[in-house]
Amino acid sequence: MSMTKSEVSRHLADKVGITKKQSDAYLEALAELAYAEAKNTFVIPGIGKLSLKESPAREATMPFGPRKGEKYWVPAKKKVKFTVAKAAKDAITGSGKSSGGGGEMG
Repeated sequence: MSMTKSEVSRHLADKVGITKKQSDAYLEALAELAYAEAKNTFVIPGIGKLSLKESPAREATMPFGPRKGEKYWVPAKKKVKFTVAKAAKDAITGSGKSSGGGGEMG
């Protein structure tokens, strides 16, 4: 089960030595900054980066149903993309130490 916002705030407050109210304010400010700066790519050190990508308009083909094979246009749109930092991926998955592939034979 994932942590609630209140649990995250309480844990950070205890870990850093600030009040829960200060921790709440920090998390709110971080979220607001991330939303505002995503168009320029917003990096959260050690966690990842948030960016805004634009996909161009494209032609697609109806894959199934009575209109199968019919061509249609998918309009251009903006997408929010989050890329996990390598340090976060390695810490969470345990990779980066020994991948277990190649090298020694035994």
